Amino acid sequence: MNLIEYADREMLSIDLANVLAGELKNCLLVHDHASFAVPGGTSPGPIYDSLSGVRLQWDKVHMMLTDERWVSEGHEMSNAKLLRERLLVNEAKDAKFIPYYIEGKTEAEAAPIVSERLVDELPISVLLLGMGDDMHTASLFPGAEGLEAALANDAPTLCPVRRPGHEIGRISLSRPVLEGAMSKHLVIYGDKKRAALEKAMHLPAAEAPVGAVLGGATVHWAA
Repeated sequence: MNLIEYADREMLSIDLANVLAGELKNCLLVHDHASFAVPGGTSPGPIYDSLSGVRLQWDKVHMMLTDERWVSEGHEMSNAKLLRERLLVNEAKDAKFIPYYIEGKTEAEAAPIVSERLVDELPISVLLLGMGDDMHTASLFPGAEGLEAALANDAPTLCPVRRPGHEIGRISLSRPVLEGAMSKHLVIYGDKKRAALEKAMHLPAAEAPVGAVLGGATVHWAA
């Protein structure tokens, strides 16, 4: 794991957007498409704003989420909604987006269906992750229903997960898929998350899922 420190969050957003764009461009030099998995949440928003303005062959970039809440795209909590508003715009509007939510299906019913759609996208070319104070990443939460199955070596591509104390279900890329990405980046802000990350590296995956997917990753940190 490689850690890069930035003077401030704005510089992190701009520099990381350029790094991600460069890796996508390099991938497209030797492959007919690049798969790009990204998180929802508020932290990556400024990164997406910068990245959406970069010129590259976006029509050859296949974009997917690391995880999704099981709500329609019009819902304020939808990660797909965030992506369409912050990343799939400007230069990046022509990227191919692979949504997870299927109307009328539960997350458990949809997981194998959407997994089939991702077969040709694996291994992920470029992966961007976030992390919570509880050391979760994607929707791999400590204590979550479905976590053990999602962490297993033979886990399917997508797994249904239910976070403790939350009514809305989720669907998440599994540990083997996240871990197997060709290029991995984690963005975190603040001293609290940096301390949590350092702690995660010495805990079992069930307690700190983020630690199970960071082999060879680059961590981008700003206060």
